[in-house]
Amino acid sequence: MGALVSRASRPARYTLVFHAEPQFVDTVKQAVFAAGAGRYPNYSECCWTATGTGQFRPVGAANPHTGAVGVLEKIEELRVEMLCDSEETARKAVEALKRQVPLVYNSQWEALTITAIMVICQWASANSNPNRAHPYEEPSYAVYKLEDF
Repeated sequence: MGALVSRASRPARYTLVFHAEPQFVDTVKQAVFAAGAGRYPNYSECCWTATGTGQFRPVGAANPHTGAVGVLEKIEELRVEMLCDSEETARKAVEALKRQVPLVYNSQWEALTITAIMVICQWASANSNPNRAHPYEEPSYAVYKLEDF
């Protein structure tokens, strides 16, 4: 019979849940995975994704990524859930979700055509937070502490 490990000796585990439009989910997931979320023994980059409809009405001084102040918006979003194996990992994952991500310039940059550069510049000027992992003014996320039964 295997040795029992007491609950007190196991680190607390958490689930990080975030919502984003489908075209941004892979970028956000990569930032959060790089922070250590989505790991199980012998597995990495694990998550669960479901499609739903997000609803919001920007008010006041909002600077929405999608929509306009005062207008009710309903958009397709993905809900992504992933395990964080400690409080530290959960905090790092949320930080990665929210922080500015530096633009990467490398030799591949030189291979971009003028058209591609123009598209990137148009996208950057049209979006309020072009360098963030998550594009929303206020990322939608929650962290749940898991119980061990």
